Amino acid sequence: MEEIQGNMAAAAGTGSSPGSRGGQQETTSAAAMDAGDDATNAEPSEAKRQKLESSAGGAEYNLEERLNGILCCAVCLDLPILTFYQCTNGHLMCASCLSHLLADARIKGESASCPQCRCEISRTQCVRNLAVEKAISEMPTICPHCRRQLPRSSIADHRKQLCQERPVRCKYNSIGCQWIGPFKMQSIHECCCAFPKKSGLELLDPVHSLCEQKEKDMKVYKQILDLLSVERVAFVDLQLLPNRTDDFIPKLFYETNRFTAHGFQWTVKARVNDNQDNPIHSMIRTLSYQLILKTRPQSPVLMSYVALKGPFGETRIDPVIYEFEFTGDVTESPYQELPLPDSVDCNRMLAAKHINLRFALVHK
Repeated sequence: MEEIQGNMAAAAGTGSSPGSRGGQQETTSAAAMDAGDDATNAEPSEAKRQKLESSAGGAEYNLEERLNGILCCAVCLDLPILTFYQCTNGHLMCASCLSHLLADARIKGESASCPQCRCEISRTQCVRNLAVEKAISEMPTICPHCRRQLPRSSIADHRKQLCQERPVRCKYNSIGCQWIGPFKMQSIHECCCAFPKKSGLELLDPVHSLCEQKEKDMKVYKQILDLLSVERVAFVDLQLLPNRTDDFIPKLFYETNRFTAHGFQWTVKARVNDNQDNPIHSMIRTLSYQLILKTRPQSPVLMSYVALKGPFGETRIDPVIYEFEFTGDVTESPYQELPLPDSVDCNRMLAAKHINLRFALVHK
């Protein structure tokens, strides 16, 4: 009996051992999981900081991109530094694109409309958006020379005066040196430039060509001064008003009212792109004009005339003097191009209700 009781006690002790080992295993696994969590939480703070900085940098970049898409012009999709206008529904347009839309509408004989909401636009209906202009002036842009990122409000001064990579000419370019390089290399080049060491005979050709160009530029102004000294000179301020031809496809042209100069009746007529069939498809815009004598003369009339910027005009006009002899059979001068700086200025003229010009007529 004692032997049997000893065997039962041994069996009981043996049965409790597996249970205790299972509990120890569960405790060990739980401790391992806790240790893993602690190891995860103990991840180096430097890596976390880098992740946060990278995510913050991406958010800033995306914000800038979104602002570019929100504040850009609805026509050219750009962020110019020029004046910004908005339609009655708030859609933005830069000044040059607004002039282009109004000029296209003038050529087609239609009312201009916003490219997004199709509401009617005009010089009086569109207003400036100063908040957008100030916001764009503070947005960053990249200098094309040194690739530095600067606010748009200061990029112009930086490119002209501060950028060390901006292209400049050698100070001896007036005697023929054709070097163009970065500003930081200008002094180095000028120290070893060969042109100051050349003889007068070697510098004669480049100086002579430079003088010819200067004389050519001054020729027009000398002619104007000579014309002002003539006894019979008349200045007339004119308004070119838009009209349309009676063709099957009407074309835009401009014409002034009759005016009197030197005892004769005159008018001035102008057309777009030298009477091109469809100037709406051309990005290059020009204006050409002719002087028309409405009074039949008894004898030939030799007239010199030049178109100048009017007192209320917005566009600079380079003066070019034309001369034509009017007779009883020939009362219309040939069309001459109005010398404007570029197509943007031509669109600005076409976008206006009328074109203001000042004419100087000299009877020789």
